[in-house]
Amino acid sequence: MQCQQIVFTHPGMPEVMQLALGEVAAPQAGQVLIKVVAAGVNGPDIYQRQGSYPPPADASPILGLEVAGEIAAVAAGEPRWQVGDKVCALVPGGGYSEYVLTWSAHCLPVPNGWRMSEAAALPETYFTVWHNLFMRGALQAGETVLIHGGSGGIGSSAISLAKAFGARVIVTCGSADKQAYCESLGADVAINYREQDFVERVNQFTDGQGVQLVLDMIGADYINRNLKVLAMDGRMVSIACRQGRMAEVDVGMLMFKRILWTGSTLRPQTVAQKAAIAAQLAQQVWPLLDQGQLKPHLYAELPLAQAAQAHQLMESGEHQGKIVLQVSGAN
Repeated sequence: MQCQQIVFTHPGMPEVMQLALGEVAAPQAGQVLIKVVAAGVNGPDIYQRQGSYPPPADASPILGLEVAGEIAAVAAGEPRWQVGDKVCALVPGGGYSEYVLTWSAHCLPVPNGWRMSEAAALPETYFTVWHNLFMRGALQAGETVLIHGGSGGIGSSAISLAKAFGARVIVTCGSADKQAYCESLGADVAINYREQDFVERVNQFTDGQGVQLVLDMIGADYINRNLKVLAMDGRMVSIACRQGRMAEVDVGMLMFKRILWTGSTLRPQTVAQKAAIAAQLAQQVWPLLDQGQLKPHLYAELPLAQAAQAHQLMESGEHQGKIVLQVSGAN
Protein backbone atom coordinates (compact mmCIF):
# COMPACT_ATOMS: atom_id res chain seq x y z
CA MET A 1 0.00 0.00 0.00
CA GLN A 2 1.16 3.52 -0.80
CA CYS A 3 0.48 6.82 0.93
CA GLN A 4 1.16 10.50 0.41
CA GLN A 5 4.15 11.99 2.23
CA ILE A 6 6.48 14.97 2.09
CA VAL A 7 9.95 14.25 0.70
CA PHE A 8 13.06 16.19 -0.29
CA THR A 9 16.08 14.92 -2.22
CA HIS A 10 18.63 17.50 -1.04
CA PRO A 11 18.89 20.06 1.78
CA GLY A 12 17.73 23.58 1.11
CA MET A 13 15.00 26.15 1.46
CA PRO A 14 11.41 25.10 2.26
CA GLU A 15 10.66 24.77 -1.46
CA VAL A 16 12.77 21.59 -1.69
CA MET A 17 9.90 19.70 -0.01
CA GLN A 18 7.46 18.01 -2.33
CA LEU A 19 4.41 15.78 -2.01
CA ALA A 20 5.10 12.22 -3.22
CA LEU A 21 3.96 8.62 -2.82
CA GLY A 22 5.71 6.21 -0.44
CA GLU A 23 5.26 2.67 0.80
CA VAL A 24 3.45 1.84 4.05
CA ALA A 25 5.45 -0.54 6.27
CA ALA A 26 4.04 -3.10 8.70
CA PRO A 27 4.68 -2.72 12.44
CA GLN A 28 7.38 -4.87 14.01
CA ALA A 29 7.55 -6.09 17.61
CA GLY A 30 6.63 -3.30 20.03
CA GLN A 31 5.37 -1.00 17.25
CA VAL A 32 2.07 0.35 15.97
CA LEU A 33 1.06 1.83 12.63
CA ILE A 34 -0.84 5.13 12.87
CA LYS A 35 -3.10 6.59 10.20
CA VAL A 36 -2.09 10.21 10.63
CA VAL A 37 -4.72 12.94 10.84
CA ALA A 38 -2.39 15.77 11.87
CA ALA A 39 1.35 16.29 12.38
CA GLY A 40 3.17 18.92 14.41
CA VAL A 41 5.91 21.11 12.93
CA ASN A 42 9.02 21.56 15.09
CA GLY A 43 12.48 23.11 15.04
CA PRO A 44 14.26 19.78 14.38
CA ASP A 45 12.20 19.45 11.17
CA ILE A 46 13.64 22.76 9.98
CA TYR A 47 17.19 21.76 10.85
CA GLN A 48 16.82 18.36 9.16
CA ARG A 49 15.50 19.96 5.97
CA GLN A 50 18.43 22.39 6.03
CA GLY A 51 20.88 19.49 6.34
CA SER A 52 22.20 20.29 9.81
CA TYR A 53 20.26 17.64 11.80
CA PRO A 54 20.38 14.27 10.03
CA PRO A 55 18.02 11.56 11.30
CA PRO A 56 19.42 8.58 13.21
CA ALA A 57 20.43 5.66 11.00
CA ASP A 58 17.41 3.58 12.05
CA ALA A 59 14.84 6.40 11.64
CA SER A 60 12.69 7.36 8.69
CA PRO A 61 14.20 10.13 6.51
CA ILE A 62 10.71 11.65 6.23
CA LEU A 63 10.25 14.75 8.38
CA GLY A 64 7.91 14.87 11.35
CA LEU A 65 8.38 13.89 15.01
CA GLU A 66 4.83 14.06 16.41
CA VAL A 67 1.40 13.06 15.14
CA ALA A 68 -2.17 12.41 16.12
CA GLY A 69 -4.39 9.85 14.44
CA GLU A 70 -5.90 6.40 14.65
CA ILE A 71 -4.18 3.08 15.22
CA ALA A 72 -4.28 1.25 11.87
CA ALA A 73 -2.30 -1.87 12.81
CA VAL A 74 -0.48 -3.31 15.82
CA ALA A 75 2.36 -5.81 16.05
CA ALA A 76 1.48 -9.32 17.12
CA GLY A 77 1.27 -9.63 20.88
CA GLU A 78 1.00 -5.88 21.45
CA PRO A 79 -1.47 -5.56 24.38
CA ARG A 80 -1.78 -1.83 24.96
CA TRP A 81 -3.44 -0.50 21.80
CA GLN A 82 -6.11 -1.78 19.45
CA VAL A 83 -6.97 -0.90 15.87
CA GLY A 84 -9.20 2.19 15.96
CA ASP A 85 -7.76 3.72 19.12
CA LYS A 86 -7.19 7.46 18.84
CA VAL A 87 -3.70 8.46 19.94
CA CYS A 88 -1.08 11.14 19.76
CA ALA A 89 2.49 9.93 19.56
CA LEU A 90 6.15 10.77 19.49
CA VAL A 91 7.55 9.24 16.28
CA PRO A 92 11.18 8.63 15.26
CA GLY A 93 10.53 10.36 11.93
CA GLY A 94 7.92 10.03 9.21
CA GLY A 95 5.22 12.27 10.66
CA TYR A 96 4.68 14.20 7.42
CA SER A 97 2.92 11.17 5.95
CA GLU A 98 -0.52 9.57 5.86
CA TYR A 99 0.85 6.56 7.79
CA VAL A 100 3.71 6.33 10.27
CA LEU A 101 5.31 3.66 12.44
CA THR A 102 6.20 4.32 16.04
CA TRP A 103 6.72 2.50 19.31
CA SER A 104 3.65 1.50 21.27
CA ALA A 105 5.18 2.91 24.48
CA HIS A 106 5.52 6.36 22.85
CA CYS A 107 1.76 6.71 22.24
CA LEU A 108 -0.68 8.49 24.54
CA PRO A 109 -4.47 8.81 24.23
CA VAL A 110 -5.92 11.91 22.61
CA PRO A 111 -7.09 14.02 25.58
CA ASN A 112 -10.83 14.29 26.17
CA GLY A 113 -12.40 16.96 23.99
CA TRP A 114 -9.26 17.72 21.98
CA ARG A 115 -9.25 17.83 18.20
CA MET A 116 -6.60 15.79 16.38
CA SER A 117 -4.76 18.94 15.30
CA GLU A 118 -4.56 20.04 18.91
CA ALA A 119 -3.36 16.63 20.08
CA ALA A 120 -0.71 16.54 17.33
CA ALA A 121 0.90 19.59 18.92
CA LEU A 122 1.50 17.74 22.20
CA PRO A 123 4.08 14.93 22.00
CA GLU A 124 7.36 16.49 20.84
CA THR A 125 6.70 19.61 22.89
CA TYR A 126 5.46 17.94 26.08
CA PHE A 127 8.09 15.19 26.03
CA THR A 128 10.77 17.89 25.66
CA VAL A 129 9.38 20.24 28.31
CA TRP A 130 8.59 17.57 30.88
CA HIS A 131 11.97 15.88 30.50
CA ASN A 132 13.95 19.11 30.74
CA LEU A 133 11.95 21.24 33.18
CA PHE A 134 10.94 18.52 35.61
CA MET A 135 13.07 15.40 35.14
CA ARG A 136 16.42 17.10 34.45
CA GLY A 137 15.70 20.57 35.83
CA ALA A 138 13.86 19.32 38.95
CA LEU A 139 11.46 22.28 38.96
CA GLN A 140 9.48 22.47 42.20
CA ALA A 141 6.38 24.34 43.31
CA GLY A 142 7.28 27.78 44.66
CA GLU A 143 10.44 28.12 42.55
CA THR A 144 10.98 30.70 39.82
CA VAL A 145 11.97 29.64 36.30
CA LEU A 146 13.23 31.76 33.41
CA ILE A 147 12.10 30.44 30.02
CA HIS A 148 13.64 31.88 26.87
CA GLY A 149 11.58 31.90 23.68
CA GLY A 150 8.34 31.98 25.62
CA SER A 151 5.97 32.45 22.67
CA GLY A 152 7.00 29.43 20.59
CA GLY A 153 5.65 25.90 20.84
CA ILE A 154 8.14 24.80 23.48
CA GLY A 155 7.91 28.07 25.40
CA SER A 156 4.11 28.09 25.41
CA SER A 157 3.95 24.58 26.81
CA ALA A 158 6.71 25.30 29.32
CA ILE A 159 4.77 28.27 30.70
CA SER A 160 1.58 26.24 31.08
CA LEU A 161 3.26 23.23 32.69
CA ALA A 162 5.39 25.29 35.06
CA LYS A 163 2.35 27.25 36.24
CA ALA A 164 0.24 24.10 36.55
CA PHE A 165 2.81 22.68 38.95
CA GLY A 166 3.09 25.79 41.09
CA ALA A 167 6.15 27.67 39.78
CA ARG A 168 6.57 31.37 39.09
CA VAL A 169 7.43 32.03 35.44
CA ILE A 170 9.53 34.68 33.74
CA VAL A 171 9.87 34.56 29.95
CA THR A 172 11.70 36.43 27.22
CA CYS A 173 10.15 37.16 23.83
CA GLY A 174 10.58 39.61 20.96
CA SER A 175 7.51 41.86 20.73
CA ALA A 176 4.70 43.45 22.69
CA ASP A 177 2.18 41.07 21.10
CA LYS A 178 4.24 38.09 22.22
CA GLN A 179 4.53 39.55 25.72
CA ALA A 180 0.74 39.76 25.91
CA TYR A 181 0.42 36.21 24.58
CA CYS A 182 2.82 34.81 27.19
CA GLU A 183 1.04 36.67 29.97
CA SER A 184 -2.28 35.23 28.76
CA LEU A 185 -0.79 31.78 29.28
CA GLY A 186 0.10 32.64 32.86
CA ALA A 187 3.61 34.09 32.72
CA ASP A 188 4.22 36.31 35.75
CA VAL A 189 6.66 38.50 33.82
CA ALA A 190 7.21 38.70 30.04
CA ILE A 191 10.35 40.58 28.97
CA ASN A 192 10.79 42.02 25.48
CA TYR A 193 14.49 41.30 24.96
CA ARG A 194 14.62 43.83 22.11
CA GLU A 195 13.78 46.65 24.51
CA GLN A 196 15.03 45.57 27.92
CA ASP A 197 18.00 43.73 29.40
CA PHE A 198 16.54 40.52 30.79
CA VAL A 199 19.27 40.30 33.42
CA GLU A 200 18.24 43.63 34.90
CA ARG A 201 14.51 42.84 34.76
CA VAL A 202 14.88 39.37 36.30
CA ASN A 203 16.95 40.75 39.17
CA GLN A 204 14.31 43.43 39.75
CA PHE A 205 11.49 40.87 39.87
CA THR A 206 13.37 38.52 42.20
CA ASP A 207 14.72 41.30 44.47
CA GLY A 208 18.23 40.33 43.44
CA GLN A 209 17.82 36.71 44.54
CA GLY A 210 17.74 35.26 41.04
CA VAL A 211 15.84 32.31 39.62
CA GLN A 212 16.19 28.66 40.56
CA LEU A 213 16.04 27.36 36.98
CA VAL A 214 16.72 28.61 33.46
CA LEU A 215 15.41 26.79 30.37
CA ASP A 216 17.69 28.00 27.58
CA MET A 217 17.25 27.47 23.85
CA ILE A 218 19.44 30.40 22.72
CA GLY A 219 23.02 29.45 23.62
CA ALA A 220 25.97 31.69 22.67
CA ASP A 221 26.25 34.84 24.82
CA TYR A 222 23.02 34.05 26.68
CA ILE A 223 24.89 31.44 28.73
CA ASN A 224 26.87 33.92 30.82
CA ARG A 225 23.82 36.14 31.16
CA ASN A 226 21.85 33.16 32.43
CA LEU A 227 24.54 32.53 35.03
CA LYS A 228 24.10 36.10 36.24
CA VAL A 229 20.38 35.62 36.95
CA LEU A 230 20.64 32.19 38.54
CA ALA A 231 20.32 31.96 42.31
CA MET A 232 22.78 30.10 44.50
CA ASP A 233 22.51 26.36 43.77
CA GLY A 234 20.52 27.19 40.64
CA ARG A 235 20.10 24.93 37.61
CA MET A 236 20.36 25.62 33.90
CA VAL A 237 19.07 23.30 31.17
CA SER A 238 20.11 23.85 27.54
CA ILE A 239 17.81 22.44 24.85
CA ALA A 240 18.82 24.38 21.70
CA CYS A 241 21.45 26.80 20.39
CA ARG A 242 19.58 29.26 18.18
CA GLN A 243 22.34 31.88 18.34
CA GLY A 244 25.28 29.49 18.30
CA ARG A 245 26.79 26.41 19.93
CA MET A 246 29.90 28.13 21.27
CA ALA A 247 29.93 30.24 24.43
CA GLU A 248 32.59 31.86 26.61
CA VAL A 249 31.59 30.77 30.10
CA ASP A 250 32.54 32.42 33.38
CA VAL A 251 33.51 29.21 35.18
CA GLY A 252 34.20 31.16 38.35
CA MET A 253 30.56 32.25 38.55
CA LEU A 254 29.45 28.68 37.87
CA MET A 255 31.61 27.50 40.78
CA PHE A 256 30.76 30.33 43.18
CA LYS A 257 27.01 29.88 42.76
CA ARG A 258 27.28 26.06 42.76
CA ILE A 259 25.26 25.96 39.53
CA LEU A 260 24.26 22.69 37.90
CA TRP A 261 24.25 22.93 34.08
CA THR A 262 22.84 20.16 31.96
CA GLY A 263 21.17 19.74 28.58
CA SER A 264 19.58 17.22 26.27
CA THR A 265 18.14 16.48 22.86
CA LEU A 266 15.13 14.21 22.58
CA ARG A 267 15.47 12.36 19.29
CA PRO A 268 18.70 10.39 19.98
CA GLN A 269 17.41 9.00 23.28
CA THR A 270 16.60 5.30 23.49
CA VAL A 271 13.16 3.77 23.12
CA ALA A 272 13.21 2.98 26.86
CA GLN A 273 14.20 6.53 27.83
CA LYS A 274 11.37 8.04 25.80
CA ALA A 275 8.95 5.45 27.19
CA ALA A 276 9.90 6.57 30.71
CA ILE A 277 9.02 10.16 29.81
CA ALA A 278 5.71 9.01 28.30
CA ALA A 279 4.89 7.11 31.50
CA GLN A 280 5.41 10.19 33.66
CA LEU A 281 3.32 12.31 31.28
CA ALA A 282 0.51 9.76 31.39
CA GLN A 283 0.52 9.76 35.19
CA GLN A 284 1.08 13.43 36.00
CA VAL A 285 0.11 15.56 32.99
CA TRP A 286 -2.57 13.76 30.98
CA PRO A 287 -5.15 13.99 33.81
CA LEU A 288 -4.78 17.78 33.65
CA LEU A 289 -5.35 17.71 29.88
CA ASP A 290 -8.42 15.49 30.24
CA GLN A 291 -9.85 17.85 32.88
CA GLY A 292 -9.27 20.93 30.72
CA GLN A 293 -6.73 22.45 33.10
CA LEU A 294 -4.19 22.72 30.27
CA LYS A 295 -5.19 24.06 26.86
CA PRO A 296 -3.75 23.63 23.35
CA HIS A 297 -1.65 26.43 21.90
CA LEU A 298 -2.24 26.29 18.15
CA TYR A 299 -1.21 29.18 15.92
CA ALA A 300 -1.81 27.78 12.43
CA GLU A 301 -3.13 24.67 10.68
CA LEU A 302 -2.10 24.05 7.07
CA PRO A 303 -2.69 21.13 4.67
CA LEU A 304 0.14 18.61 4.24
CA ALA A 305 0.73 19.88 0.71
CA GLN A 306 1.62 23.29 2.21
CA ALA A 307 4.48 21.99 4.33
CA ALA A 308 6.79 24.54 2.71
CA GLN A 309 4.56 27.40 3.84
CA ALA A 310 4.45 25.92 7.35
CA HIS A 311 8.26 25.91 7.48
CA GLN A 312 8.42 29.46 6.15
CA LEU A 313 6.03 30.58 8.89
CA MET A 314 8.07 28.85 11.58
CA GLU A 315 11.33 30.31 10.30
CA SER A 316 9.80 33.80 10.27
CA GLY A 317 9.45 33.67 14.05
CA GLU A 318 6.01 35.27 13.82
CA HIS A 319 4.11 32.35 15.30
CA GLN A 320 2.73 32.22 18.82
CA GLY A 321 2.26 28.59 19.77
CA LYS A 322 2.34 25.54 17.50
CA ILE A 323 2.05 25.04 13.75
CA VAL A 324 0.31 21.85 12.60
CA LEU A 325 -0.11 20.09 9.26
CA GLN A 326 -3.54 18.58 8.49
CA VAL A 327 -2.74 15.25 6.87
CA SER A 328 -5.92 13.22 6.37
CA GLY A 329 -9.32 12.35 7.74
CA ALA A 330 -11.74 14.18 10.04
CA ASN A 331 -10.19 16.56 12.54
